[in-house]
Amino acid sequence: MRLIHNPMRRGDERPEPNPDGTMTLTEHLGELRQRIIRAALAILVGMIVIMAFYDRVLGFLLEPYHKLCESDSDYCPLGSRLIITDPVEGLSTRVRIAMYGGLLIALPVIMWQIWKFVVPALKANEKRYAIPFIVSSVTLFLLGSVIAYLTLEKALQFLIAWAGDDVEGLFQVSKYVRLVTLMAFAFGVGFQFPVLLVFLQLVGVLTPQQLLGAWRYAILGIVVAAAVITPSGDPISLTALAAPMLVLYFVAVGIGFIAQRRSRAASAPAAT
Repeated sequence: MRLIHNPMRRGDERPEPNPDGTMTLTEHLGELRQRIIRAALAILVGMIVIMAFYDRVLGFLLEPYHKLCESDSDYCPLGSRLIITDPVEGLSTRVRIAMYGGLLIALPVIMWQIWKFVVPALKANEKRYAIPFIVSSVTLFLLGSVIAYLTLEKALQFLIAWAGDDVEGLFQVSKYVRLVTLMAFAFGVGFQFPVLLVFLQLVGVLTPQQLLGAWRYAILGIVVAAAVITPSGDPISLTALAAPMLVLYFVAVGIGFIAQRRSRAASAPAAT
């Protein structure tokens, strides 16, 4: 019995890559799924690491509150220990800390996966910025998180003082951890702003002249953005976030001018 070859059978289909390097929608979705899976695995590994050192991590997060209580007991008349009000709160807090910590540990992998997903849409001369993009993004995120952590004691002091003289502080561990982690991530995300500006200048969407000419609007926008993304809403945290963002804005403009000058110098011989 002769077998008839059916070219429409699923096993015989062999999608050939396009000669121009473009990808179909299905290929884009497959690539996105692959990047998400790799990032998720990196987060999972980070969560396991945080779980193994949970007590040390929790003690590190509580350090600003402990320092505030040691410096002035009026802010902590009931002591610096936190409480739980739900039987499952301890477990949920442990998982939440592990998740946030795992995300922080996996940040370089996540940024790399994002970059690899974006790379096919870039030109050849733009792909060389991969390593600087990853290093600067991770460094600035960690710098923002450190600033949030260092200013947390003063922020807590301000927030507790505004509760009133007749109010005694006794805080849930879950809500305290949520405040600390949200502050760290808000500052970290805010510090990604100059990376975005430099990237937009390198690909030609913006010019340093445009950014420098709009510096007044940039100051206003940065202050408003800092007020919106700061979880605590206190002026100390707002200032601690807005001031570095303003400095980094002009640093990004300076990098744009340097890149623009190098680009013109490189294209000058070709023009002659």
